[in-house]
Amino acid sequence: MTAPTLAVFKLASCDGCQLTLLDCEDELLGLAGQVEIAHFLEASSAVRPGPYDLALVEGSVTTTRDAERVREIRSASKHLVTVGACATAGGIQALRNFADVAEYRRTVYARPDYIETLATSTPVSAHVSVDFELRGCPIDKGQLLEVLTAFLSGRKPDIPDQSVCFACKRRGLVCVTVAHGTPCLGPVTHAGCGALCPAFGRGCYGCFGPQQDAALPVLVPLLRRDGLDERATTRLLRTFNAAAFDKAYPAGSEEGAP
Repeated sequence: MTAPTLAVFKLASCDGCQLTLLDCEDELLGLAGQVEIAHFLEASSAVRPGPYDLALVEGSVTTTRDAERVREIRSASKHLVTVGACATAGGIQALRNFADVAEYRRTVYARPDYIETLATSTPVSAHVSVDFELRGCPIDKGQLLEVLTAFLSGRKPDIPDQSVCFACKRRGLVCVTVAHGTPCLGPVTHAGCGALCPAFGRGCYGCFGPQQDAALPVLVPLLRRDGLDERATTRLLRTFNAAAFDKAYPAGSEEGAP
């Protein structure tokens, strides 16, 4: 019986989510015995052409070539899963979506005419159909293994759409907002990090993006109560998942908030 093929691709990103797969170590060895890794340049220069049973794509679409590549990957893949904040929400580079990219090019590069880039950084799902989105900056090792085994065994991944607050409760952590008045995005952020920042007394920064149906209009007045003005609130929301949080709560939405 032929082993299913796995391919891992990179667009505009830092490679951190691919490294999460390599960090699986013992689990990766077991996985390698069950699949044929057909394309994974972070691990090996040996590649084979598609079709692929499962493709993981890290990174956002920031150039015309990125858009072409992701269409090629989609056409060669039975299942396509995007991994990380860049691939699922545009990543930190999506901050360009709120500014003048031409001005950035003129400021940063001596020869901006050599730089080819799109005006926006967008998630892969804005260009092709995606079978599953695994969030995080970076993604969680346990969630990644769950997604891989689920797709390779023909079932739906068991990744609950819960907020970071659920993780805090499971760990028995004191709520940093209730106890200390610390601004925190935990109530509206998708779980997956294990409540890492709250465990050290810090508010959640939203690394895993907004939870489905996140009640940001309810949370923002609490952020204001805890000392964040409109500018600080916008800066907090525009980090790893800037475009996704802005979609859930566009800048300026809090005008008139207490």
